[in-house]
Amino acid sequence: MFCPVCSHPDTRVVDSRMSTEGESIRRRRECDKCGFRFSTVEEVLLLDLVIVKRDGQREAYSRDKLERGLKKALEKRPVTDARFRTLVHGVERDIQRERAEQITSEHIGAIVMARLKDFDQVAYIRFASVYRQFEDVETFQRELDALLTAPKPVRRKKKKR
Repeated sequence: MFCPVCSHPDTRVVDSRMSTEGESIRRRRECDKCGFRFSTVEEVLLLDLVIVKRDGQREAYSRDKLERGLKKALEKRPVTDARFRTLVHGVERDIQRERAEQITSEHIGAIVMARLKDFDQVAYIRFASVYRQFEDVETFQRELDALLTAPKPVRRKKKKR
């Protein structure tokens, strides 16, 4: 890792800490030449994953596209950046568990909906209305009814340290 101040190629890791969700590692580094300290974040990336669209077209997976769709569904909802990152990592982890070189956009939509259903029900309905292409109010109402009658997820409290 090059030093961002003097561009020296040798820096050493002074400290490493895993995020509370276990999705990334924060590393504190120090330049061997100038002594400047800086932090880096290491996380898993989905590479070489092909998305098969509804019309049969294929495109490379894009985290930015996933984030844009989630941000649109979560617009004006009380969601912190940390919770948003956790949601994105959860969706990507579910995609990785498929162990596939290609996946359909419909399957990714189903993964996102499953995560959103427990994360934020308003965002879930917003996403579902686009993903399932609601044609009328009755379709929308059926989805709302299914959401309201579904059992509530059990939330575990985090242990205090």
